[in-house]
Parts: sequence; C-alpha cells; structure tokens
Amino acid sequence: DEARLAETYVQLTKCLFYIIAYCESCVLHSIFCASSGPGHFMAEQWNPLGIVGVITAFNFPVAVYGWNSAISLVCGNPVIWKGSPTTNLTSVAVTKLLSSVLSRNSLPGSICSLVCGGADVGEAIAEDSRVNLVSFTGSTAIGRRVGQIVQKRFGKCLLELGGNNAIIVMDDADQVLALRSVLFAAVGTAGQRCTTTRRLFLHEAIYDEFLEKLVKAYTQVKIGNPLEAGVLCGPLHTKAAVNAYRDGIKDVLDQNGEVLFGGRVLDDLKGNYVVPTLTRISHDAPVVQNEIFVPILHVFKFKELGDAIAMNNSVKQGLSSSLFTTKPEHIFKWIGPAGADSGIVNVNVPTNGAEIGGAFGGEKETGGGREAGSDSWKQYMRRATCTINYSGILPLAQGIKFE
Repeated sequence: DEARLAETYVQLTKCLFYIIAYCESCVLHSIFCASSGPGHFMAEQWNPLGIVGVITAFNFPVAVYGWNSAISLVCGNPVIWKGSPTTNLTSVAVTKLLSSVLSRNSLPGSICSLVCGGADVGEAIAEDSRVNLVSFTGSTAIGRRVGQIVQKRFGKCLLELGGNNAIIVMDDADQVLALRSVLFAAVGTAGQRCTTTRRLFLHEAIYDEFLEKLVKAYTQVKIGNPLEAGVLCGPLHTKAAVNAYRDGIKDVLDQNGEVLFGGRVLDDLKGNYVVPTLTRISHDAPVVQNEIFVPILHVFKFKELGDAIAMNNSVKQGLSSSLFTTKPEHIFKWIGPAGADSGIVNVNVPTNGAEIGGAFGGEKETGGGREAGSDSWKQYMRRATCTINYSGILPLAQGIKFE
C-alpha cells in the first residue's frame, strides 16, 4: 500500500545517503604491512574493481541485488543489473527509486543501471570484458555456463547456485522446535527459496513418531493467495515450475519411492498451486541428487550422526544444512571438519533464511560465492601490493654491488 511504499522509499533514501557519503569520503583503502627493507614502506592498496554486473533470480527480485549493489557502491563501483525476465516491473520500480536518490545527491543515475531481457542479455554481460565482476544467482546449470564464459576472459565471478538443503533431527532434539522448523523451511515460500529444505534425515528412534506428526502438520497447511491471513503456501512462479513438480513426483514413483502426502496439482484453483509433498525414497536415488525448486521434501532414516552427515554431504550441492540436537558433542562435530560441507551450517535453526551480517553462499556446485559477511567487500575491489622506497638507497639481493 501507499504507506508502506512511502516508508520503504524513506529507508532506501537514508541507506543510499550514507552509502554515497561513505564513498565520497573513502577514496583510498590501505592496509599497512611491515617491510623487511630499511627505509621502505609497504601496504596493500584496495581500489575499486570497476563495473559490477548483477544477474538475479525471480524468487528474491530485490534482496540479492541490494546485497551486491550496496557493497559495490561502497567500494566505488557502478552497477549494471539484469533481473529475472519475469520480474521486470520490480526491477524498473527499484531502479527509479535509486535514480531519484542519486540525482538528488548530484550523482548520475547510470551508477545504478538496469537492463531487461532474457538469457541473451545475461550472456552479453558475462562476455563483456568491461564488466569486471559478474554476480550471478540462479541454477547450477546456468551458473556453470556463466562461470565458463567469464573465466574464458579471466574476469571475476560470484556464483550463488543450487541448494538441495537438508535438516537432520537427532533423537535428543527438541521435537516441537524441529517440527515447526521443518514445516516452515520446506513449505514456506512454496519451496522456492535457495535455502528451502529439500531433504529430511530422522533418527531411527524418533522416525515414526516425528513423521506421523509432520504428516499431520502438512494436512493443516493452508494453500492459496499469500496475501490472505493464515496462508503458508502460495503459488509456484510459473507453469514450468508446475511441470517440474509433476516430473519430480513421477521420478520419485519411478525410482521406487512413495508419496506420503501431497503429490497433486490443484487445477481447481486459478494459478500455479500444488500440494506440498512428503516422499520416502532412498537417499541416493537420482531424483534426490538434484534440487527441484518446488515444495517436495524427501524423508530418510538414519542410525548414527556420522551416517546422516555422510548422506547430507553426498549430494553435489552445498548451500545450507541444519542439525537439531541438544548435545554439545553433536554440535561441535557438525560444525567441524568432519561435519557438514555446506557454506551455511546451522544448529537448531532451519535451513531457510540467513542473517545479513553473515556470509551467505555455499560450496561445491552451489558456486563458492559469498554475499555479505566480514570480508565480502574484497570481492568488489582490486588489490595491489605497494612497496615505496624513501631511503634513497637500492639494496640488492645476494650481496650484489654496482661500482
């Protein structure tokens, strides 16, 4: 509504004002180092990288651009943005807000440029050597293509790709907390978050009881218009997503799995509505190995934590993983070198969502990129090691002397 839009505009204006003020006052960024040479000064000099290209996905049409553009602007880089072709109106609206704030601060609107289009436009950004960093959020398949194109010209890439996230519930876990977390992480946003829970590992001692409660919880999920009160599961983004849902259910059944709940497209509702689905299948079935961007949750049983960790790490993606337990020995194994191999490793917190203060991103086929976090700014800058000799003497190695 108008009130919320006005408040958003005010907050955005304040944010950009501080970013601009910081950019104008922070021309140089140096980290001083000790030099081994007498009369020498050494520093790591961080300078703006240049143009940053940001290619974002449909599911977070503003947030991911905000992460990238805010840090990029602070580091002194202009940004060119290509949003998903299905969210162009959002991209245009945000860019108009940015342009008005920039112009009121006597800065060109082109600092935050926008291009709209399909894969051809994204490929053009990836190929253009004038774009010094390409930040891409999307599927692993497309991200692999973007990475290859950018690497071919020795450009820099920041990739946020597929997730295939998992929750492990131990027998000592707070089951009420775990149940609520699994339901929200698997069903919320209709399973269309990068961090949505796709796989659930239950300890054998609680497997039957927990699964019974989870099925009952699924029966109570309200599906419909997400603007209505009490609705947890809204529509899928496109008809293509509905087809992916159908194909996923078929693959589960073809690969000796079973549907415990759901598995239906709601054709009677106007829109792309499906029933959030629970399946039981082998953890190494082909359908489990790749992320399906819909609300399908695969459930598995395990005996020991080590077994669950091995199954969690067996997929090629590694964005977010969560363990529910109350035992310190389980916690520190989970977050240590023998634990989860994902970029986000949670305890008693679901996989979905992330605090903006922490580094967001994953390992393996998730791409290795990190947005936000303590040193994320380094990705948007060019580092130079500078040695300055102010002694007037040129010391030479190996005792070499010039007469």
